[in-house]
Amino acid sequence: MSLSNPVIALVAGEASGDQLGAALVQQLRLRYPHARFVGIGGRRMQEEGVEAWWDARELAVMGLFEVLSHFPRLLKLRRELRRRLLDLRPDVFIGIDAPDFNLGLEIQLRRMGIRTVHYVSPTVWAWREKRVRKIARAADLVLCLFPFEPAFFEGHGVAATYVGHPMADQIEADSDPAAARGLIGLNPAATTVALLPGSRVSEVSRLASPMIEAARLLRAQYPDLQFVTAMANEEVDAIFGQAMRDLSEDQVTRILGRPRQVIAAADAVLCASGTATLETMLVNRPLVMVYRIAPSTFWLLKNLKIIRPQLFSLPNILAGSALIPELVQDEADSERMAAEIRRWLENPGQRDELRQRFDELRAQLRCGASERAAAAVAGLLRDGTG
Repeated sequence: MSLSNPVIALVAGEASGDQLGAALVQQLRLRYPHARFVGIGGRRMQEEGVEAWWDARELAVMGLFEVLSHFPRLLKLRRELRRRLLDLRPDVFIGIDAPDFNLGLEIQLRRMGIRTVHYVSPTVWAWREKRVRKIARAADLVLCLFPFEPAFFEGHGVAATYVGHPMADQIEADSDPAAARGLIGLNPAATTVALLPGSRVSEVSRLASPMIEAARLLRAQYPDLQFVTAMANEEVDAIFGQAMRDLSEDQVTRILGRPRQVIAAADAVLCASGTATLETMLVNRPLVMVYRIAPSTFWLLKNLKIIRPQLFSLPNILAGSALIPELVQDEADSERMAAEIRRWLENPGQRDELRQRFDELRAQLRCGASERAAAAVAGLLRDGTG
């Protein structure tokens, strides 16, 4: 191995991490044309030439009790991955998000002299702040997507670099929903609501039925509304389709993949918590964030004071204020969902104010993230600094 032909290991745990990983690999390959990339990644990373020892979907588990049920399998996978990495001894290991899986692995690799990068800061600045100590042991360098994060980490003695968000570089605000509707086969003239129930089986299982019921409530008041949903993969499409059949609902158009086009086609978006809220902000559509995990998990997190009153969605966190409604756990029922979407549809002035704020937030995040992340990794490879 040499620094002109490095071996770079990466682990991404879900669709958003796969997108980040693919963009980073693309930029690293410009610097190191003969580099070898290995690890865990999804379709996009594999298309960029990553040797995926396992697919990213193996790690896409949400919620404490869901993780516990998969724990023996995940532990076995991580042991086998660690063995392969220690045999290979890559020049750098990059854990992309998935902190519950990656941080422990990074600690073990770093102890054995392998340089480690954690790409996407865990939200320790919002909750589970004590986990910053674990990050300090795990990562030689943290690559931060948001501008307020490096100062937090530096206050805890962790090397961190702000790189911006690749999505902000890729996504332009779309001002023509009618044209976007035509491109995906919807009625261009009809007011449209998009339903984005998430990419994980567990969250789609919890959100599909209340989202479909909310669509039904809205259509009862506005018969000409049309509804469309983006399905992250065939597995969640089957779950959502079954929920539609159970509720005798056949007026939600399901589209496999293409979430950005679905968002652009919408006048308002009902959106699961996560990266999709950021994507919706960047496309510049009003949205309502919804979040549900297993009741037992939520009860435990709340009573251990791991969950505290706060802003959950990325647009609100970036703004430092409640720009969009957040419906969490019991609040995320069909009536509240319908009421909050109705508020966006009926208040064009509020939509205009939101568009202006979203434009400002997009400008903050737009700074060549993948190039900056690749430069930081190259700095670590070259001289041990980001």
